[in-house]
Amino acid sequence: MTRASRLIIGIGNPSRGDDALGPRAIDRLEALNLPDVELLTDFQLQVEYLLDMEARKEVVFIDASASGEEAFQFAPVTALADQSYSSHALTPAAVLAAYERHYGQAAPPAYVLAIRGYEFELGEELSKRAALNLEAALAFLAGRLTLP
Repeated sequence: MTRASRLIIGIGNPSRGDDALGPRAIDRLEALNLPDVELLTDFQLQVEYLLDMEARKEVVFIDASASGEEAFQFAPVTALADQSYSSHALTPAAVLAAYERHYGQAAPPAYVLAIRGYEFELGEELSKRAALNLEAALAFLAGRLTLP
């Protein structure tokens, strides 16, 4: 079985309002049935995701952001060992660094799609402003993924 060349990982807790932006993005992308794209989602990044990144042309991490640009920011991320190895949650940069240590080679090109959120309390629904930001981010990403 051939592996999809692109991997997209949505990160977030669906029970915490706008923190659900990552998983909701994955749900929406699944409906598009994009060719050559594998979609994964989780509450937080785990070091095991380095195994899913092997032989990929590109990796995109989608997560909610409590600050930053409206409606979203799309930026490259590079491998960087940080303190998140021993904490509750890993950063994308830390997962890339773990990949490089594990495989002894550069990680695939990776990006973070940070979608601006506003309400992160337990039991909150996705805010209207975050829902609009999700639409803008998905339009951008879908267009980018359909490019050769």
